[in-house]
Amino acid sequence: MSLDRAVLAFAGVMTLLSVLLTALVSPLFMWFTVFIGLNLLQSAFTGFCPAAILFRKLGVKAGCAFQ
Repeated sequence: MSLDRAVLAFAGVMTLLSVLLTALVSPLFMWFTVFIGLNLLQSAFTGFCPAAILFRKLGVKAGCAFQ
């Protein structure tokens, strides 16, 4: 799996987790969903993605978007 796909999969899992926590635990977990969305937007414009840095350190091979 390339770094790009790993980051997208991680973002999808975190989004679904935040929605599940919002529905089952507390509506305040909606702020977690907002944080994920803002992080996705800023990484689209700046190219800086903390998840990509983490996955790169874990040895995931580079893709096209995050190098």
